[in-house]
Amino acid sequence: MKNLTKTLALLSFIICCSCGGGGGGVGESPAVDPHTDPLNGPPAGNPAGHYPVPAEAVTEDVSSPDRLVGNGTPGSCTAAAFIQAVAQGGKIKFNCGLNPYTITLDHPAKVFNDKPDVVIDGEGLITLSGGGATRILYMNTCDPNQVWTTNHCQDQAQPRLTVQNLTFIDGNSRNESEYDGGGAIWVRGGRFKVVNSRFFNNVCADLGPDAGGAAIRVFSQYQGLPVYVVNSTFGGAAGYGNTGANGGGISSIGVSWAIYNSLFSHNRAIGSGGNPAQPGTPGGGSGGAIYNDGNTMTLALYGTLIENNQVNMHGSAIFFITNDHTGTLHIEDSVIRQNSGGYWYELPGISMHSDTNRQIINSTIQ
Repeated sequence: MKNLTKTLALLSFIICCSCGGGGGGVGESPAVDPHTDPLNGPPAGNPAGHYPVPAEAVTEDVSSPDRLVGNGTPGSCTAAAFIQAVAQGGKIKFNCGLNPYTITLDHPAKVFNDKPDVVIDGEGLITLSGGGATRILYMNTCDPNQVWTTNHCQDQAQPRLTVQNLTFIDGNSRNESEYDGGGAIWVRGGRFKVVNSRFFNNVCADLGPDAGGAAIRVFSQYQGLPVYVVNSTFGGAAGYGNTGANGGGISSIGVSWAIYNSLFSHNRAIGSGGNPAQPGTPGGGSGGAIYNDGNTMTLALYGTLIENNQVNMHGSAIFFITNDHTGTLHIEDSVIRQNSGGYWYELPGISMHSDTNRQIINSTIQ
């Protein structure tokens, strides 16, 4: 356990410590084409991040799966088989042979809300692709088409969705109108967790004051509990980054996050005009890696590296805006550096209100 009596450094420029656990650089050139050989791309997680992960944030036990996608051959691991497995819920694994395999979808897999637990485990071999044409995974407790199970859909405990040991590539939600953002994954309600996973070249709407989350978009988690992201990579090298109007990596409204030992790099927020959109602009362009908007919420980073992300407007690394100026930004054993573009910075790479609580511990921000 970390010593909770560490002094909190509330500084506005560079916070450095030689023993920061979030250090370590990332290569500038991709070793392989992420579209044709994603399994050999940047690994999952920040290699220099070693912060202890709480028990509720670790991988789920799938030693006794409820369903297998495939019967042992690559050809049996079809998009239809995967989509059906997600609809049925439970613990899902893949039986596609011994080699890495990519399943390309032509429409999203959707979680049904009467399934209490959905765990999808790729065992480090499976890539889920949107083929540059579709979102990959969708869960929405307030969507009656997915079974409306309560009269308080925005605050219900289930489903609990976990994705682990997977790679998500080429998700594309640009054609989604009602539920925009979330190029790879879109979630509302219940609980959501990401462990040991990678997100390469996912995209969402290019423009808009609030559209975002090229990789992941989340709303309304049960009782305000955080989304856990553990040992995962968003981008990771040149040619692998995710791109959207806001939140090149992740985006949310009124949601807390606890991010452990993860890497965000080479993601971009390419909108223009901010939120609300400046006159004569389409809006957007904030949160190169992370875009958080809402009221009382917490963004907590532990052992995480955020570097080489870009924006047009605000928050080249992090855009953290609580409308009522409450909430907390907590950064511990992490490194934020060399993010570019935009203006209105409270800390290097971080756009937030000056009176919103921040806790910076043993970290580098420059």
